[in-house]
Amino acid sequence: HRLAPKRVARLNARSFSLSTGGLQITRNRRAPEPKADDQRTLKLILESLDEDQAIDPTTIDLVGKSLIADHMVVASGRSNRHVAAIADHLAERLKALGIQVRVEGLPKGDWVLLDCGDAIVHLFRPEIRDYYNLEKMWSAALPDESATVLPGP
Repeated sequence: HRLAPKRVARLNARSFSLSTGGLQITRNRRAPEPKADDQRTLKLILESLDEDQAIDPTTIDLVGKSLIADHMVVASGRSNRHVAAIADHLAERLKALGIQVRVEGLPKGDWVLLDCGDAIVHLFRPEIRDYYNLEKMWSAALPDESATVLPGP
């Protein structure tokens, strides 16, 4: 009865390494640099939120944390109507520049999500924002490296 070699996988935000017996496979993945268009879109989003008096806009860098977008912006409005108005104005401004925007939750106005491609915007009423606390969840640092031992075949 022969013991199968242990396979060890090491993961972190930028690389993957697998070793089994004498074979080692490593794949490095560099976090992409933000593109100029991404920065322009983010700047427009923040300016629009400021013009519409959004409360406490916060930007979260998602590069290396998620593939869904490069940036997440979280902000609040004073009421359902204020949240819906901020979202509507932002969508109009982005569409006027040729940026494709998908909007969810606009009729209710408690939590409106705008998917702007490389940026995602969450607009909340203050109590809904406090309940979901997206800033805490997405701002958490990723572990530098973790090791997992996989059983042999």
